Amino acid sequence: MKHLLMALAVTVSLTTLASATTIGVSMRTFDDNYLTNLKNAIDAEAKVKNVHADFESANLDVGKQISQVQAFIAQHADAIIVNTVDSSATPKITQLASQAGIPLVYVSIKPADKTLPHKVVFVGSDDEAAGTLQGQEMVRQMGGKGNMVILEGELDNSSAVLRTAAVENVVKKFPDIKIIEKQVANWSRTDAISLVSNWLTTGEKINAMAANNDEMAIGAILALKQAGQNPKNYVIGGIDATADAFAEIANGDLAVTVNQGANKIGASAIDIAIKLINGEPVDSYVYIPSEIVTKDNYKKNK
Repeated sequence: MKHLLMALAVTVSLTTLASATTIGVSMRTFDDNYLTNLKNAIDAEAKVKNVHADFESANLDVGKQISQVQAFIAQHADAIIVNTVDSSATPKITQLASQAGIPLVYVSIKPADKTLPHKVVFVGSDDEAAGTLQGQEMVRQMGGKGNMVILEGELDNSSAVLRTAAVENVVKKFPDIKIIEKQVANWSRTDAISLVSNWLTTGEKINAMAANNDEMAIGAILALKQAGQNPKNYVIGGIDATADAFAEIANGDLAVTVNQGANKIGASAIDIAIKLINGEPVDSYVYIPSEIVTKDNYKKNK
């Protein structure tokens, strides 16, 4: 009986310790379909691993995000996960966490730090690979010729820069394809509607629209419909594989998206944070493979 009571006491103690583990999570915003999927995946894995995830939205404000990180440090969080607003701010965030000795996991958006110190890890997809997959499939569906426009996320965001550059590098190999416009639509469906509507008024022939994310791609589709045009006459591509994107692929208006594995990224962020808390070795950069999604295979990716 004595041994049984001791075993139960140890079990209770370990359970209490695990449940007391808190991971602060600062998201660039909650108002985004892809980031909602990412947040839900982080939360689900935290519950599976019996840790508490304390979520905050930076509302696209760099100063607010840095303040959130400072608050997590003051609250003695066991680890911090950051989906950064602005990649250029990551050296400051890295410095804060490292000085406090708190493990830090950057998720989805790659930090600008040239090297990541001990107990700092990036987990996400390879944005260059995602842009390359998107570009290759769009070029294939264009038949290797035509005019393309690119809708970009914010240029202070490494994902936007890398995805755009990857598409451009693919297109360079096809002399009969020209990129005639490239402008920022801030990852936003609404901004994309406005941008594409303006492009359509120029009268210049557009055959394809490559968007850095699904929200802008869907905005392009809506702009075409508002102008009385059929999106099926264009090759429109997005990235993120959101539920809305799958619906547009199913009806034939969206030609392609890229699944960057938000569920796997979110789950891995928690798993890596726990490993760092426990002092286990983790690679500085952990990449989740991307997969092209078209009408031929979207059902198995849902």
